[in-house]
Amino acid sequence: MSETAVANATAAKHQAAPGIERRDAADLTDATARAEVLAGALPWLRRFAGAVVVVKYGGHAMVDPELRRAFAADMVFLRTVGLHPVVVHGGGPQISEMLGRLGIPGEFRGGFRVTTAEAMDVVRMVLVGQVGRELVGLINEHGPLAVGMSGEDAKLLTATRRTVVVDGVDTDIGLVGDVASVNPAAVLDIVGAGRIPVIATVAPDAQGVVHNINSDTAAAAIAVALGAAKLVILTDVEGLYANWPDASSLISRISADALGEMLPSLSAGMVPKMEGALRAVRGGVPAAHIIDGRRAHATLLEIVTRQGIGTMVVPELEMERV
Repeated sequence: MSETAVANATAAKHQAAPGIERRDAADLTDATARAEVLAGALPWLRRFAGAVVVVKYGGHAMVDPELRRAFAADMVFLRTVGLHPVVVHGGGPQISEMLGRLGIPGEFRGGFRVTTAEAMDVVRMVLVGQVGRELVGLINEHGPLAVGMSGEDAKLLTATRRTVVVDGVDTDIGLVGDVASVNPAAVLDIVGAGRIPVIATVAPDAQGVVHNINSDTAAAAIAVALGAAKLVILTDVEGLYANWPDASSLISRISADALGEMLPSLSAGMVPKMEGALRAVRGGVPAAHIIDGRRAHATLLEIVTRQGIGTMVVPELEMERV
């Protein structure tokens, strides 16, 4: 008998009879690895069961289709295992694209978008009508969980106009606001109903004039108002670097005081993110995390693993990882 015939006979001998399936050893190995990951997450899931986690969604994670779906799945996973995710989103890439299509000039100063009245109409349309709706739809593919809203809804946010310091000079940046107050009642109602709020960061001032609020700034204020256990900010770098762009200088943990000292030396793009993290921690949030949103399931890696990823900002460096 030829070698081929022997091989075929052996294969036939080991084939399952009709109505019987056999498990591939490789499948069992993969399943075991998944089970070990879930078991390893148990201490963190128990620690944060019932806790509110505010996640600022932005950067590459919101333009790459696979990353968008992975992020939506992460939010559903967190809710399913007993946490209460609250999503606060930006929309910088989409706003820039729409402004370009409409021929409206776009400019950044001090890390913030200069927002004219004309640009504000576009910001509002894109954040509320496009980015928020898309994310709500992706989450709701897993069930009726997400509820979209903006800072205008139920008087969630009140804005106050802000300036930025550029080269030591206070500079006007148009209809850009800081958060004057947060009324978290509507968000708490949504969370209490077992759903996931998805918040666009536009809000009126005391006179009713709608402002564009930086999403990192808004996420920090909302995290403080909700008494969140964590603030997680997605960005397009691995975290905070002591000596950018030296990859070996990535900071895994930093105290609020140390971050405050570093803040004036940071690049313009990182300033709003680190300002937000600092405000959150100084406002009572136990930890804020700056993580790489280009990595699929980055939020889960931060929340449900001991190692975590990115940079964690804590009130004092001596604190244990939270």
